[in-house]
Amino acid sequence: MFLHTHPYEPFLFEGVKKLIVGTLPPPRFATGDLKVGDVDFCYGSKNGQLWPILDRIFNLELHFETTDAAIHQRKSFLKSRDIGICDIVASAERSKVDASDLGMENIILRNVLLYLEKYESVETLLFTGGNSKNGPEYFFRKLLKEKGTSLKVISDEVPRIHQFQHPKTLKIIKTVSLTAPSGAANRAVGSLHSYKKPKDENPEFNTIDFRVLQYREFF
Repeated sequence: MFLHTHPYEPFLFEGVKKLIVGTLPPPRFATGDLKVGDVDFCYGSKNGQLWPILDRIFNLELHFETTDAAIHQRKSFLKSRDIGICDIVASAERSKVDASDLGMENIILRNVLLYLEKYESVETLLFTGGNSKNGPEYFFRKLLKEKGTSLKVISDEVPRIHQFQHPKTLKIIKTVSLTAPSGAANRAVGSLHSYKKPKDENPEFNTIDFRVLQYREFF
């Protein structure tokens, strides 16, 4: 059994307003066996789509390489937009060493609510995935349930939007469940009317284009 521990502490700072909330990076980020093109930072997989999406939205001219400069670019961008990162899974065991959320067992969660108590400036959580089993929204609902509260629906259209009242600070915080920035989510994207319509109008429209349009509104 492989113990998959999150290799990065939450990226948080005074004045942060939005938090990106995912689960775990691929296991190689925990073991240090990075591939050429990986960035040694949150969502740094060469196969991941979050940074390519943000690169297109904000014209960042990011480096996709295993260098300190590439890390610095991403941290500088996040701070300039008051965006932090606080993935919800601290560790999990895996019988198969891969990046599948469903493959996680004996999961230990980070107490995201505690971080929200410390950083009261946070207004929005951006989940990199929805309420499917072992997704970030799924786990966050679990944390809220333990505190006797839950998410309230604001919009049930993809990306689904909710809000909740922090059980300690009583602040109302919005959540947005973005389409996951991974190839594994592409099948689900292909079934969405909001994807099919522009695809029919422009055959070159693809799943990255779809995410760029979706993410732009919330970042």
